Amino acid sequence: MTIIDLLNPQVACLALASVIGWFIFGRRNSNIDNISGPAPQSWSAGWGWNDLLAKKYGSTLRLHGPFGSKILYTFDPKAMHTILVKDSHVFEETAGFIEFNRNVFGKGLLGTVAQNALSVFSAAHMREIVPIFFDVSHRLKDALMKQLESSSKLQAEKEIDIFSWLGRTAFELIGQAGLGYSFDPMKDEESAHPFSGATFDLHTRSATIIVPMMFWFIYVLPLVSNIGPPSFRRFVINILPWKNLHQMRDIADYMYKVAIDIFEEKKRTLEAGDEAIKNQIGKGKDVISVLMKENIKASKEDRLDEDEVISQSALSRLLSLLSKHPDIQEKLRQEVTEARRNNNGEDLSYNELNSLPYLDAVCRESLRLYAPVTSMSRYTLQDTVVPLSKPITGVDGIKIREISVPRGTNVVISLYNANRNEELWGPDANEWKPERWLSPLPEAVIQARAPGIYSHL
Repeated sequence: MTIIDLLNPQVACLALASVIGWFIFGRRNSNIDNISGPAPQSWSAGWGWNDLLAKKYGSTLRLHGPFGSKILYTFDPKAMHTILVKDSHVFEETAGFIEFNRNVFGKGLLGTVAQNALSVFSAAHMREIVPIFFDVSHRLKDALMKQLESSSKLQAEKEIDIFSWLGRTAFELIGQAGLGYSFDPMKDEESAHPFSGATFDLHTRSATIIVPMMFWFIYVLPLVSNIGPPSFRRFVINILPWKNLHQMRDIADYMYKVAIDIFEEKKRTLEAGDEAIKNQIGKGKDVISVLMKENIKASKEDRLDEDEVISQSALSRLLSLLSKHPDIQEKLRQEVTEARRNNNGEDLSYNELNSLPYLDAVCRESLRLYAPVTSMSRYTLQDTVVPLSKPITGVDGIKIREISVPRGTNVVISLYNANRNEELWGPDANEWKPERWLSPLPEAVIQARAPGIYSHL
């Protein structure tokens, strides 16, 4: 840093904050400093970056955070169990993550522990909405066939953006099964709903919109999100000359407007009675209708307010994998074709789909190797100790079997590396092999007690 740099007010403020942060974070009793890790630099949770950390530093390491703070990064199974299960009350979602979701998506269903919010995700309810999934899938097939047939008539090759179509399909599935609302007739490339475009922008442009703002989301937003009334905070956002922030504002505004319109229409239908409910999309079996009906029946203290009710690409990866492994693709096609033949050509029920072992293995292996969420962040509410299943060697050469983690420490849990840990899954952990699920899993996986909700993932 030069004298010229310090003349920049923003750089000067960050430099001063770093000095203050050293006194706050650097003088606490902890052995995190004795854990090896990369030198201070800009970092992000990309796949290549996760691979590099695991290969060079092992299952537990130390990262440098802003203001001289230290970040604990781990995919040690015992540490993960402590953080996410045993002592989960000590490790909370980071304030920046919570405030970001609240400001972009609203207060949200994920922010409540009301029991009636959980009933809509039961297996019994999932069975009810399987026909909706089939209906939307058939519409996708028809749209793609129509495009291929038109190109065949013109005797020309047709290139189809399957990623875009699958994004629209996923959005329509959420719309019908989740909200009882159709966003997209899925007839051609021009019929996509603007809402899907807004959410698609939020996802695909996260590297250019969200990532450059992550520092402010994590460390600044929690400090300013409750200053003054909402109108004042909106005024500040509007006057700031910050293009990325204004793009986020516009996307959030549009998503909220559409959500309000759907919610109000749903309320009117529920008030109109059972006959009106049966005539709507989803016939009242969609998640939002079930949730609203359960919410009406709930006791006053358990009832969600309207904001909580309102705010509520793995398939692309799977198709890509199948295209690269034609033998697996053919085996899966044979299993599904045989099941449909035994069902007189009709769509399969929820239980019938679950009974197809190779389809199940393909789905599990895809989610293992390409988890949609690669990492989770937690924030310690008090001083605590995190044990390790396997000791690591500190920078001073001493074995570390547990880590003293001070209050206020950020912890990053690498789900990506946990699902690819060769010590658990074997030397072929980085290979896509659905067959591994057709045999007993390695004993190391079973004994690791991974705190996952599905297949030790």
